[in-house]
Amino acid sequence: MAGDTFGKLFTVTTFGESHGPGLGCVVGGCPPGLALSEADLQKDLDRRRPGTSRFVTQRKEPDEAKILSGVFEGVTTGAAIGLYVENVDQRSRDYTKIKDRFRPGHADYSYQQKYGIRDYRGGGRSSARETVMRVAAGAIAKKYLHERLGLTIHGYLAQLGPIQLEARDLSSVNGNPFFCADPDRVPELEAFMIQLRKDGDSVGARINLIASNVPPGLGEPVFDKLHAELAHGLMSINAVKAVEFGDGFACVEQRGSEHRDELTPDGFTKNSSGGTLGGISTGQDILASIALKPTSSIQIPGRTIDTDGAAAEIVTTGRHDPCVGLRATPIAEAMIALTIMDHYLRHRAQNADVVSTTPAIGFKQNA
Repeated sequence: MAGDTFGKLFTVTTFGESHGPGLGCVVGGCPPGLALSEADLQKDLDRRRPGTSRFVTQRKEPDEAKILSGVFEGVTTGAAIGLYVENVDQRSRDYTKIKDRFRPGHADYSYQQKYGIRDYRGGGRSSARETVMRVAAGAIAKKYLHERLGLTIHGYLAQLGPIQLEARDLSSVNGNPFFCADPDRVPELEAFMIQLRKDGDSVGARINLIASNVPPGLGEPVFDKLHAELAHGLMSINAVKAVEFGDGFACVEQRGSEHRDELTPDGFTKNSSGGTLGGISTGQDILASIALKPTSSIQIPGRTIDTDGAAAEIVTTGRHDPCVGLRATPIAEAMIALTIMDHYLRHRAQNADVVSTTPAIGFKQNA
C-alpha cells in the first residue's frame, strides 16, 4: 500500500491493522546521540491510550512500545529506529454481523472499491488505531526538538460539539479526560458526553495546537511550505476534515490593515498568519486548529448497501469513541512534531551556515 511513509529526511513508515497482532513503525533519519528509552515514548502513548475514561472506547490496550533497533546503550545510533506495539484486546467478533455491509461515513466502501478486498475488523488499516505509532514516533521528534531548541508543542480541546472552550490554563490539559484547558467547564463536558452515550450518537470536536520557540527559516518555498506540510500531516489524521492556521477562515471578513502582522523592533504585534510567512517560519508560535468529524460508528440505525449492492440497514455495536476528538490531541501534537523535525533537518542540511543580519525578533534561542 502506497502512502505509508511520512517525511523526507526524518521519515516515519507505519504498518499494522486494528485487529492484527500489533502495529509498528520504522523511524528513519533520527540524528545519533539522542538519549532515548521506551519510557520517553510511553508518556504520550498513555495520553492517547484507549480505555482511560468512560468517555472513550473501552478497548483495554496497554500500548507499551518496544524499541527494536536504532538505540544502543541508551542513545540513538543514527540507524533506523524500529518500534512495535502489541494488540492485546481485539474483539473481532463485534464486526462479524456487519462484515458484508458498509458503514456509512467510514472507509469501508472506498477501500473495497480501491483494493477489491477489505479488513472489516474495525476498519483494518483505516482504523485510528494506526495512530498509536505516529504518537510513538512523534515522541522522539518532540524530545529532540525540545532538547536542541527548547521547542514545545501543546494541544487542547477548543470545542466539543456546541460547547466552545477557552485556553485558560494549559497546565490543566493532562488533568482531565478531555484535554480541556478550561477546567471549570469539565463537569459540563462530562454531562454532555453522558447524554451523548445514552443517545447512542456521536459528535465532532475542534483541537487547537501551539508550537512555541520554533526557529525562523523552516519551510521550503512553493510546494513544501511549512504550513502546507503541517496541513498534510494534520489532514492525514483519521476524521480530520479541516485545518486552519492563525486567523484561518476569519480572515475572509478582515481587511488587510487588520490582518497583517506588523513588525516592531520588539517583535511582531500579533500573529494572524499563525507563525509562517511565505510558507517559512517567522519565529512566532505556530498556531493551528483542526476539526474532527463525528464518527459514524453509532447505535442509531442507518441506511447502507451490502457487498452485492443491495439496500440494507446497519447499526454499529462494539466499543467505539463517541467523540474521536477526545483522544486526538496527542496525535495532532505528534504530527506537528514530525513535520517540524523533518523541516528542521532539511533546513540544517542546506542553510546551517546562513547568517542573517536582521535580528530574529520572534524567536528566543534555547539557552
